[in-house]
Amino acid sequence: MELICKVQNYEWGKVGLDSAVAKLQRNANPEFPFDETVPYAEMWMGTHVNGPSLVKHNSQELGEIIAKHPEYLGDEVLRRFNGELPFLFKVLSVNKALSIQAHPSKKHAEELHHKFPKIYKDPNHKPEMAIALTEFEALCGFRRQEEIKRFVEEIPQLKVIVSCADEDESEYIKNAFKAVLTSQQSITEKLINDLLHHLKKSTKDRRNFLCAELVERLHQQFPYDVGILMVYFLNYLKLKPSEAIFLGANVPHAYLFGDCIECMACSDNVVRAGLTPKFIDVETLCSMLIYKGEKAESKLFAPVQEDKFSVIFKPPVPDFAVVRIEVPKSEFSFTPAKRDCASILLVISGQAQYQSSRVGSGTTLFIPASETAKFTGIIEDMLIYQAVANV
Repeated sequence: MELICKVQNYEWGKVGLDSAVAKLQRNANPEFPFDETVPYAEMWMGTHVNGPSLVKHNSQELGEIIAKHPEYLGDEVLRRFNGELPFLFKVLSVNKALSIQAHPSKKHAEELHHKFPKIYKDPNHKPEMAIALTEFEALCGFRRQEEIKRFVEEIPQLKVIVSCADEDESEYIKNAFKAVLTSQQSITEKLINDLLHHLKKSTKDRRNFLCAELVERLHQQFPYDVGILMVYFLNYLKLKPSEAIFLGANVPHAYLFGDCIECMACSDNVVRAGLTPKFIDVETLCSMLIYKGEKAESKLFAPVQEDKFSVIFKPPVPDFAVVRIEVPKSEFSFTPAKRDCASILLVISGQAQYQSSRVGSGTTLFIPASETAKFTGIIEDMLIYQAVANV
């Protein structure tokens, strides 16, 4: 079943055809109401109430069809997820930083939803994975203690707030991180102002060491926001296309720039602490995080080979996995592996025949459990991403 997918026009999205979301939508749907001045931030593929996909041939919501035909999900998904599609599949086009944030565990999500249902609107956890389509910038997980200490020692403005007590790694990171996030706004503003002045006068090598370009860019986007200083606490990653990060519960992160595939549990639970106009909950965030310093490269999440054309990213959660499929045009036909669960398949690039239709960039298919889709007449190399349950 071909899907028509919901687009979210959040202000942090890339504008017009700079956005992969806009390009995919225009390719798949000539009637898509495109405006070159509008930000196209996210494309949602799934059944989430805030952006349900429609089945193209009858305009029914995908969730309604699954409710009528629960067998489409597969036996194990039916058993484990109460008749619901367990994942939300997305394309993101990020032009402006998304918030410093983390996602609660399942138990914590239930507690937050019970106490603050207007803020934390569902009781589900939200582990997620991002796979780069273009070079993709992100902050992810805490830097090692020695890196953070060096920044504190080298930046007088930070040393004003952070005491360098001789604590073990997790306590040091926790206390330093919390001290910065909870500092008074007047102190934060002076600190950032002095830091920006220092960066302008610094040599090229020192500017590189102090992440000057990133700090200045974040300041342009969110002037004097305390989240700017998280650059010195969280690992800064530049993912190459096809590289991935997995964000389990209580891992601090922020997406900064680029286009990516994203897959997550079907939830919208986010605890934020900076770089956002949305509700900030510093106390909850600081209480829930995993304060473990790691090398930046350790945050990359590698796939495993499935077959000649496919690799699969299998995170340690049952809600989802993501398959990357690359088929050269030298192949006349290709049939993705048959799955025991429902899946959503998105064509990023390439062209082929599917049944009586030509499919290409932007085509999105819902495939019921134990079925598959055969592509023939491939005339361009194909890049496909497929979201599946990880059961």
